[in-house]
Amino acid sequence: MIAVIQCASSKRPDAGHLLKGDGERVIFVAHPETAPADSGYIYARPDDKSDGAQSWREVLLKYNDTHASNPLGLLPAYRLYENATYGRLVERFGVEKVFILSAGWGLIRADFLTPYYDITFSPIARGRDAYKRRTKVDKYCDLCMLSDDTDEELIFFGGKDYVPLFCTLTSRVKGKRTIFHSAAQAPQAPGCVTVKFETTTRTNWHYECARAFLKRI
Repeated sequence: MIAVIQCASSKRPDAGHLLKGDGERVIFVAHPETAPADSGYIYARPDDKSDGAQSWREVLLKYNDTHASNPLGLLPAYRLYENATYGRLVERFGVEKVFILSAGWGLIRADFLTPYYDITFSPIARGRDAYKRRTKVDKYCDLCMLSDDTDEELIFFGGKDYVPLFCTLTSRVKGKRTIFHSAAQAPQAPGCVTVKFETTTRTNWHYECARAFLKRI
């Protein structure tokens, strides 16, 4: 069994950053052109060109492949987010069986070294934070670190706004795909089994769902 859980907006304060050639830190957002000015950072999309020949996404992949010493202090994905549920899933399933569905990077393994970013599919009230929201028309070269030929069951814990990306990135896997949801009406999820999780929690209910699931298995 493989567990997939959506990313979170709350990141650890000691999260590392990718850097420009001059040492300036990068924060990845959905719409850098509308982000508030900040003298301490530059804003970019993951697929924007870095100050080299590669995109920032390609820079991150290369960093994971070649920097075993991790000089930038990037955190494994499951440790990047403040909620303890990510760590509990890793403790139960093992780091190779837990994946994060990230609005910025795609479907990444729990141990993938991931920089600080601030991108979400979840609705955001109009105002200064709208630059964080990724919309359906935004173009991303999402990663998928899950093998297409896996025949293990996938269990997804996440909100309805993340379901379309989960379905797209896992559409070629051979195993059963189960999606937990809390809505009155199940989300559209072609080829997946949907299971209603009864809860009165409205925000971040998927953490409660994941913890309940861990208690049952």
